[in-house]
Amino acid sequence: MNDDPDRGPVDAGTVKYLRLLVTILSVTMVVGFIIIVVLFVIRFSDAFGPARPAGMALPDSISLPAGTRATAFTRGEDWFAVVTDDDRILIFDAASGALRKEISVR
Repeated sequence: MNDDPDRGPVDAGTVKYLRLLVTILSVTMVVGFIIIVVLFVIRFSDAFGPARPAGMALPDSISLPAGTRATAFTRGEDWFAVVTDDDRILIFDAASGALRKEISVR
């Protein structure tokens, strides 16, 4: 044990104040962690939940031109687009599935 003669007695008020600060910090950290966990659960349950919004209906199948393979897909309000492996963007009508436009990416 090291007895340092330069140290004076510790004030009881300071110890109580520090104990209060540590308690407040601990409570804040626990509450913050709980909030983060709850937000993750809410966010992921919405993303992976069984219900999909009505506006997000996806086509059952897409007929691509022969010899092409889809590499990406995106959907708009009344259209959807497929990016193919031969650097083309095919834009289809969401209701009928008909090809609206073909864009070549160079």
